[in-house]
Amino acid sequence: MIKFIIFDLGAVLIDWNPHYLYRKIFDEEEEMLHFLENICTPEWNEEQDAGRPLQEATELLVARHPEHQERIEAFYGRWHEMLGGAIEGTVDILRELKESGKYNLYALTNWSAETFPIAQEQFDFLNWFDGIVVSGTEKDRKPFSSFYHTLLSRYDVHPSEAVFIDDNLRNVKAAEQLGIDSIHFTSPEALKEALKERGVL
Repeated sequence: MIKFIIFDLGAVLIDWNPHYLYRKIFDEEEEMLHFLENICTPEWNEEQDAGRPLQEATELLVARHPEHQERIEAFYGRWHEMLGGAIEGTVDILRELKESGKYNLYALTNWSAETFPIAQEQFDFLNWFDGIVVSGTEKDRKPFSSFYHTLLSRYDVHPSEAVFIDDNLRNVKAAEQLGIDSIHFTSPEALKEALKERGVL
C-alpha cells in the first residue's frame, strides 16, 4: 500500500534552466551551449548541490578560465534568472494529493543550500510538503544511496510503501535499487497516468 510520495523538484515542479539566463548573455546559441557543456558544466554545479560553497566554486572556475570571469560569476550572481516558474500541471497533481489527505508528501532535491531559500520564497507549494531533504544542506546528493536513506530514516519511510518521482533516469534507477517504486517524469500528463495506474489518483 502506498503511503508516501517523494518528489524531485527541479524540472518536475520547478522550471529551472541555465539557458534562461545565458541566452541573455550570449548572442549565439552554439556559443552558449559550448560554455554550459565545457565550463559551467552540470558536473561542476552538482558539487554545489553537494554542499560546496558558491563562492569557492566560482573562484575555482574563474582561476581556470579567467577569460570567462564575468560569465562564470553570473551563474550564481544572477541565478534567480534561471528560474522559469512553476510547472503548473505537476503543482495541480501535488495539490490533489495534498487535499486527499491520504499520503505523506516529501521532496528529495539536489539543490544548493545557498540558492534553495530563493525558491522557498518564490514557490508557496513548497510548504505543502511534510518534509524536504536538500542535498546542499546534507552535503550529499542523488544518486548516492546514502542521500535516499537520509529521507527514509528521517521520516520513517518504508521503501515498499513509497513512490519516487524524478526527471533524471539515473536518480530513478538509484531509487529502484533501494526497492522504491519510481516514476521517470517526462510530463505532468504522463505522471498523472502513472499515478492512476498505481491507484494513487
